[in-house]
Order: sequence, then structure tokens, then C-alpha cells
Amino acid sequence: MAETGAGASTSTSTGTEPGTSTDAGAAGEAAREAAVEAALGKLDLDAKARLLGGRDMWSLHPLPEIGLAPLVLSDGPVGVRGVRWTADDPSVALPSPTALAAAWDPALARRAGRLLAQEARRKGVHVLLAPTVNLHRSPLGGRHFEAYSEDPLLTGAIGTGYVLGVQDGGVGTTVKHFVANDAETDRFTVDNRVAPRPLRELYLAPFEAIVKNARPWGIMTAYNQVNGVTMTEHHELVNEVLRGEWGFDGFNVSDWMAARSTAGALRGGLDVAMPGPATVYGEALAAAVRAGEVAESAVDTAVRRVLRLAARVGALEGAPPAVTAPPAPIDGAALARELAHRGFVLLRNEAGVRDEAAARKSAGNPARTGDPVRDPAGTPVRNAPPVLPLTPGTTVALSGAAARDARVLGGGSAQVFPDHVVSPLDGLAAALPEGALTYAVGADPTDEPAPADKGFALRARCRDAAGNLLGEGSLPTGQVQWIGGDLPDGVTHEALASVEVVGTFTPRETGAHAFGTRGLGAFVLTVAGETVFDGVQAMGSETDPFEAFFGSPVVRAEVPLTAGETVEVSLLHTLDKGFAAPLPAVAFSLVHLGPRRDPDELIAEAVGAARAADTAVVVVATTERVESEGFDRTDLALPGCQDDLLRAVAAANPNTVVVVNAGSPVEMPWREDVAAILLTWFPGQEGGAALADVLTGAEEPGGRLPTTWPAVLADAPVTDVVPVDGELDYAEGPFIGHRAWDRSGRTPAYAFGHGLGYTTWSYDSLVTGPETATVRITNTGDRPGRETVQVYLAPAPSSGAPERPARVLAGFASVGAGPGETVETSIALSRRAFEIWDEEKGDWTFVPGAYEVRAAHSLDDVRLTAVLEID
Repeated sequence: MAETGAGASTSTSTGTEPGTSTDAGAAGEAAREAAVEAALGKLDLDAKARLLGGRDMWSLHPLPEIGLAPLVLSDGPVGVRGVRWTADDPSVALPSPTALAAAWDPALARRAGRLLAQEARRKGVHVLLAPTVNLHRSPLGGRHFEAYSEDPLLTGAIGTGYVLGVQDGGVGTTVKHFVANDAETDRFTVDNRVAPRPLRELYLAPFEAIVKNARPWGIMTAYNQVNGVTMTEHHELVNEVLRGEWGFDGFNVSDWMAARSTAGALRGGLDVAMPGPATVYGEALAAAVRAGEVAESAVDTAVRRVLRLAARVGALEGAPPAVTAPPAPIDGAALARELAHRGFVLLRNEAGVRDEAAARKSAGNPARTGDPVRDPAGTPVRNAPPVLPLTPGTTVALSGAAARDARVLGGGSAQVFPDHVVSPLDGLAAALPEGALTYAVGADPTDEPAPADKGFALRARCRDAAGNLLGEGSLPTGQVQWIGGDLPDGVTHEALASVEVVGTFTPRETGAHAFGTRGLGAFVLTVAGETVFDGVQAMGSETDPFEAFFGSPVVRAEVPLTAGETVEVSLLHTLDKGFAAPLPAVAFSLVHLGPRRDPDELIAEAVGAARAADTAVVVVATTERVESEGFDRTDLALPGCQDDLLRAVAAANPNTVVVVNAGSPVEMPWREDVAAILLTWFPGQEGGAALADVLTGAEEPGGRLPTTWPAVLADAPVTDVVPVDGELDYAEGPFIGHRAWDRSGRTPAYAFGHGLGYTTWSYDSLVTGPETATVRITNTGDRPGRETVQVYLAPAPSSGAPERPARVLAGFASVGAGPGETVETSIALSRRAFEIWDEEKGDWTFVPGAYEVRAAHSLDDVRLTAVLEID
């Protein structure tokens, strides 16, 4: 029996586990605190103020006089970037955070954290800028993929596991973005108006759980304001709630460029202003102390927290680190593959038989799981097996551009360079017998050029104003994104005058290839020895500074090329020193778009292949222009002609399996017309191998939805992400996600917690008290499996009380069992499920009365109930 989850017996310990050596006891804490006080006493005001402002993009100043090494921070939700954004030092790329949450397994998240700590140590990183525990308030949130869930309890549990795992490895975390940073539109300036009750019950709740259960070493405060106060200066939420009520003793770092006021930030509890060297701290902070604007004792308090962090990660001489020996080494590729299939959510799995005779022929095989099965004439076929897993010997027609060029990561700060990526085409080709797989593009969601990738071999050459070569760097794609110290060896921002991307391109297809640029400034583009563009790109109408800096891709020329014939390419970019970038940075791209074929022709090819195969597998996807950091979505539609492809293929082959490669909800108007739908999120570097494992039945799809999927955007109860006059009103109060769906009375396409497996489960008994629900279940199928047991509380209506959600998630457990095996799991019921935040008292209020305890497979699939009376 394997059991993990929120409240399950093996998942919520904050102690050590086998393979970790720590010095986390009272003696170790005391020794670190003594070293911190001794170091602090040796520093003058200028040194202390300097320590609180970044040295550069990713590190803090060293202070040799006290034995303090430079603390190094790095982005790291799914992989550790390191201090340089370069493919010369590849990173293990794990599935997106939403995929991790879909596994509903804090112990698995802890293992992921340990792997990331291992990567951080390898790259010399002390602190990861993760995890993101903002909520899926609206499906339009552009950074949805980088956050865990719409539910605060699930988010807090997965975040706790992640933080424990990273810190098991002696590496710090910064839980972010504190707080109510749930959309991207005007994120630098928006004032999110949130009433005290939803602020406490929803948005602060994951941070509170992680602080209390994992003791994170860092918190990152957000760009936005909350109720009129910018978060980097929010004394009430940072000093009174985070530190005072919850007991947080770590350091508080700003989001990059979020700090705006020297005195205001220090009084608001901000310890470190990033990035450097120009920050509101440093010299400005020392001057503010000397002018009497802030007290030096407040500076000492902030410095003490930074030194405590340094002591914990082993960067302060004389202080024993919190972890003296890291956990046993972890195979990154193997864990990435496991995380992927554990997070895959099988939304639908029916028998897609071609005719009634075939259905009757297979009727003796028991169905494993899935929705009611019907043949093409609509006749119920009770015992026909679902289409997945594939039967050995099945021929497969694979289609979709994302099957060949999968999107395995989200955009923005979550992006890293893995040393390899396994696409769905790669994974299935390796798993299926020779001759069993065909591939057709079918439909391409990309309708604009993207950074040069497949078929390109590129390098970047950096020169000064006199044309002298300063240095060179490799480029995995045509995207140059050097921020702060990311520059190649020997290159400085001061000396750099031009960057030339040079290399070769070997086309995969014959036809007119579009080449272009992305970024601001002067460009000279050469293809096959001919200059096709020489001009300047000015700033457009972008509102987000990062989006403005990176710009939009622009086609400059179309060049006829022949498949397999290599040509030379070059893009020379001369820097505009007069352009004030938001950070010391060089960012531009050589972009490319392959030949555009007639969409109907592409679909016809895929349909022909599907008709000739036993099963059709269609991969559909979003793009970086749909989901990324810096902007929100405007709709939930799949880009391009992917919906048309699905309808056509499903009409040709009832055994159609759809693989959805997206980080957040998309509309699926064809969902009732296909046999199976498998949601793979952004699955990380091993996504294609994990997909082959699941389709062939070598592994079970283990995920359950961490967020509700609407049929259409118009059904979603909460969709507003655009501020009005600078304010975004969270008018829905404590009703987001499944709470809002219940309140609205609408039915989503797929409910919170939904997900199918490859075996069946009976729920045999439920025994509950006010603190624990004990559930006994049996694996009634013919293969091993894993069930996510979800426990919801439904309070009885009470007159005069504030409106409450119809039901809330109170606990869960991930339980494994073999065929015929019965297992029992005890799930702690969250006390908060019985409480509301009383805005008049300014405190939590326990609400007595009758509650229905529901043991469920998902929110809309309740298996057992019991009534609980609370006095």
C-alpha cells in the first residue's frame, strides 16, 4: 500500500527522511543564530545597506569581512536556470507546476523539490525563486500553468511538499508571489481590491499552510497592490500577518524591479530589493538612515534575516548549514518521466468501435473505466473495453504539429534549456513496433514566426563599436535573451555594440520559408547569401515593459528553400544605447515560419492516415503567444485549425484519442465525438516518453484535475482579469473555482478532481469524526492502480450566517493497490474547512452544526457520505 496526501499518514511530516542529513535541531538553530549575531555586529551601516540590494541580476553582495559568500538566486519552478540563461549548461526540465498539482501527491512534489535542489547545487545556486502558489482565479490568467490549482488546500499541500523537498537538499525557496498576484494584465501597477474574508480564506491560505508546515526560508512579494498598498510596502500583510501571526522567520525578497520606495519598502518588511546593482536599497538606504527617515535597527532586522538565510544554505562561515549532507542522488530524466505520467489526466475514455459487430465481438472484455459506451448507432455497449490503453498490435495514425514539436515548458521565467526533449512522435516511434506508426502534420497552431529552432545550428558573435570580437556563445534557438550577467564570456554590457546570430538552416520542407525579427532596434537579415532586410523596428503599443522590450515577431522576407539543402543565415543586431531597457539586457530573436500549406490539404492527409489505422492520436496545443508570462488570455479557443482537424479525424476513425498539450483550460467543442481525451499539460523534457508509457498501458495516467475545465469561456463564473481605472475588483468574494461553479449552478465540461485511470475502485466504508475521515477502498480491476481519495465537507444551510461554499475540499490521499487489494486511508480533515473569516472580529470563527462528509473520486463523483454533527 502506498499512501500520500493532505492529511495522509506519510505526507505531512516536516522532519527529515531517509537519505538526508540535517542540523535542524535546537542546537543547530542556536549555533546559526549565534553566528548571525556575531556577523551582524561586525558590519557598519554601509555594508548592511549594500547587502540588502542585489549585486547583479541573480546574486547578493559578498561580505568577506564576515565570511559571507555571494548568495545566488535563480528561477526554478520546473528547472534550475542558474545565473546564466544559456544552453551551455542544460537543465533538467520537469512538467509544469499545474501538472505537478494534478498528481495530488505532496510526497511526489517533495521528490521533485529534492531533484531541483540537486540541480541547484550543481549550478551553484543557493535559493530557488519558486514555487508559485497564486490561485487559478480565472481560466484567462496567462501564468496559469505556473501555479498549482484553483483550490487553496490543494495548492498549500503541493507547495508544502515542494518546499520541503528543495530545503531537504539545503537550498532555499521563495514562495511567491505574495499575494493576490493572480493575473498578468497591468501586473506592475494593478490594485487588486480583495475583501478580508476571501483574502484570508483563499489567497493567503496557501502561503499560511506552507509557512506553518514547511517553514520556508524565503517569500517573494509581488508587483501588484492589495487594497491600495503595493505589496513591497505592505506592513499589514508582511509584518503583521506573515511574520507576526504565522511566525515566518525567513527573508522577504521583492519580485524583480517591484521595490519602489526606500523607506516605504523597509517599513513594509521588505528585506532584499532585486535586482542590482541599482536598487532602492544600498546607498539610498544608508542615506535614508542618516537622514532619520528610517531606523538603523530596522536595517539590522532585515540584515539578520539575510544572514540567517546564508547560514541555512552554508554561505556564512562559522554557521553550520541546515543540511550537512544532501539526499541520495536522483535520476533527473527518470523522475521527469514519472512526474509526467503521474500528472496526465485522462478526461474521457470510451470504446470507439467502428461498428456494432466489432462492439459485440469485444463485449466479453470487461471495461476498465470510462464514460458509458455506445456504438456509432447510439446503441449501448456495456462491456466493450475503452480505447485506452492501446491493444498490442494496434496501428496508430499520429497527427498534429505539436506531436512533432511539442511544447514542454511554459514561457517567461519558467523557461530553461534541457539537453534533450522527447516529443510525442519520438516517444511513440520508440514504443511501437516498426510499421505501426504514421505521422501527418494535420494542423499547425502556429500562425506567426517563432524563434528559429528545428533545422537551425546557430551561434552568437558579440562585437564592440570598432567591430572587434568580444566573445561568442551558443544558441539552442534563434532567441537571444541575455539579462544581467547572462552575456558570453568576455562580453560586458558597456562594451557590447552589436550581436550577430550566425549559422545554418536545413529545411525539413520544400517551399517558401518566412524569416523575420523580434525585438527593438536595427537589424540586418541575410539568408542564403542575400540581404533580405536592413532596417529598424520601433516600439509598439505593448503595455507590459517586458513584452515591449521583447517585441512582437515581424516577417521580413519569404525565401524559397528545398528540403534537406542547407543554407547560411545571419541576423546582425546593432544595439540602441539610447533605449532604456527595464533591466541591463539584450533581447531579440531570429524568427522563422515554415511553408504554409493549405489547411484543408493538411487535414485531408491526416484523415486519410486516420482512416487506414486502428487508432488515431491527435495532439493539439496552445502556443507561447497564447500562454506565457506578461499577458493574460482573451479566450480559451485552440489556435489555428486544430478544432477542424479533430472533427474530421473523429469522423473518419471512432477510435480517436486526443492529447491536449496545454498548461491551462481550453475549449473542446469536439469532446463528445472522440473516444478518449488525455491532458498532458506542459509535460517536461520526457513528455513524449511518458505519453507512450500511458497510451500503451505501461503506466497509468495518474492525474486528477486541479482546476475546473469549462465547456466554453462564457460558462466560467469568474473571468475578469482586466483592471478598470487601475483596479481589479475581486467582487466574487470567496467563490472561485469549484466553489463558484457550485454557486452559479452551472455544469463544467470536467469537474474539479476529475480523472480516469486504467482500473476500477469500489468505496467500501467511510468512518468520520471532526478531525479524521477513514476511507476503505478496493481495487476491483485487473491491474495495479492508484486512486486519489478526495474528502469534501458540505455544511448544512444555516439562517443568518454568512454565505458559505456548498462544499469545500477538506483533505485527500493518493492510495495505491494491486488487483483485488483492499486498502484503508485516514485523512485529516482541515480545521479551516469548518471555519470562516469573521470580518467584524478580524479572526477565524469555527462554525458548529451539521456537515455532510463526502468521500469522492471527484467533486461530481461522490461514492460515500456520512453526517457529522459539530458542537
